[in-house]
Amino acid sequence: MNNKIFALIDCNNFYASCERVFNPKLVNEPIVVLSNNDGCIVSRSNEVKKLGVPMGAPYFQYKKIIEENGVHVFSSNYTFYGDMSRRVMQSLRVLLPNIEIYSIDEAFVDLTQYRSSDLIEMSNEVKKTVKQWTGIPISIGIAHTKTLSKVANSIAKKEEKSNICDLREVEKIEAELATFEIEEIWGISKGWGTRLRSSGISTGLELMQADPEDVRKRISVVGQRIVMELNGYPCIHIEEPKRKKTIISSKSFGKKVTEIEDIKEAVSSYAARATEKLRNQGSKAYGISVYLRTSPFEKEENCYTSSRAKKFETPTSNTASIIAEANKIIDEIYCEGYRYQKTGITLLNLVNENYVQRSFNDKGLYDRGEKIMEVIDEINRYYGSNTIFHAAQGTKRKWGMKSDNRSKKYTTSLKELPLVK
Repeated sequence: MNNKIFALIDCNNFYASCERVFNPKLVNEPIVVLSNNDGCIVSRSNEVKKLGVPMGAPYFQYKKIIEENGVHVFSSNYTFYGDMSRRVMQSLRVLLPNIEIYSIDEAFVDLTQYRSSDLIEMSNEVKKTVKQWTGIPISIGIAHTKTLSKVANSIAKKEEKSNICDLREVEKIEAELATFEIEEIWGISKGWGTRLRSSGISTGLELMQADPEDVRKRISVVGQRIVMELNGYPCIHIEEPKRKKTIISSKSFGKKVTEIEDIKEAVSSYAARATEKLRNQGSKAYGISVYLRTSPFEKEENCYTSSRAKKFETPTSNTASIIAEANKIIDEIYCEGYRYQKTGITLLNLVNENYVQRSFNDKGLYDRGEKIMEVIDEINRYYGSNTIFHAAQGTKRKWGMKSDNRSKKYTTSLKELPLVK
C-alpha cells in the first residue's frame, strides 16, 4: 500500500436531508423526492429504503405503499438543493485542503498531509461541523485510493451511528470487497460487469485479485486502473475544476404542448438558464443546437423529432441573443399537428470569455450587452432566480414542469424565506 490517503465525503440522502433542514418535523419521518414532473423517485430517506422502495422507481408504481406508510412526498426543488450543496462544499473547503467536487452531494479530499493524525477523530469533527453549519448529515470513507474510498463510503453509509469507515487495512479491504458485486465498484458499468463475469470475475475481491493486463484487454485501460486502485496504487488523482465544453438545458413539459408560442416560451427559459451557467463558468458559446420532439411512445404516425444548429459570428453569453437564435430555430423545426413532449438547447464550442476575437462591427453593443447581463445576474443572485427575466420566457408558463409538492426555496428567494413566529 502507498502513503496517499483519500476520503470521499457524501451527503446522506441529500435531497431528503435538505427538506428536513427547514422542516424539523420531518426528522425520522419517511421522505421521498421525485424527479422532474414528479415522475420517478430520486431520493429516499432511510425509513423509505427499509420499505423496499428502490431508487429511480416510477412514482405511480409505489404510490400505494407510499400512501399506506405515511411517506412525505416532495417534488424536486433543484434551486434549493443546489444552494444547499454550495453551502456544504464551501464548508468542506474551509475545513479541509485539496477538495474535488465530484457531484452535487459528493467530494473527494486528499488527506495525505494528515496521515499521522487520528483520521477517525478528525472525520467526526468534520461531520459535526458540517451538520452544525448546514444541517446536512454526511458519511466519510477513508482509503489509500479514490476507488477504495468509494467502497469505504458505501460501507460508512450502513454504519448509521458513525457514518465513517477507515478502509486502509488489507485484510479489511479483502473482506469487504468479497461482499461487493462487480457492478458496485466505481467505474464498472453493467456492460463491463457482464464481460468480467463471463471470465469468472463477479465480486470486488475477484477484480482486485485479477491480472491488470488481462482486465485491460477485456474492457479497457480504465479497468486496468481500477484493479490497480483496488490494490492500493492510486491512478486517479484529485482533479482541478474544468470548464464544461457544452452546456445543456432540457426538460419535459408538464403536459403535452401543441402551440408554437408555448414551445418558444419553454426554449427561451431553458436558454436563459443555460446562458446563466455559461457566464458563471466564465465562458462564451460559438453556437447552439435546439431540438424538439414528441413522446417516443406515441404511435409512429404521431411521432416527430427535429433539431438544428446555429453558429455565431462572435462567441456570446448574451441571453437575449441566444434566446433570439433559439426561437428562430424553433420557427424552422416546428411542425403543426403534433403533441410535443420535450425541447432543449445545447450551447456548443465553449471558449474562455477572456479569449474572444471581437468583431469590428459590434459598435459598442457587445460591451453594453455584457454590462446588462452582469446586472441581471447580480439582481437574480440577491433577490432570487427569475426576479428579472426576458419577456420571451412568458409569465403563465402553461408548459411548466409538474411540481405539485415542491417545498419553498428557503435560501434563494426573499419571498420564501422561513418565518420565525
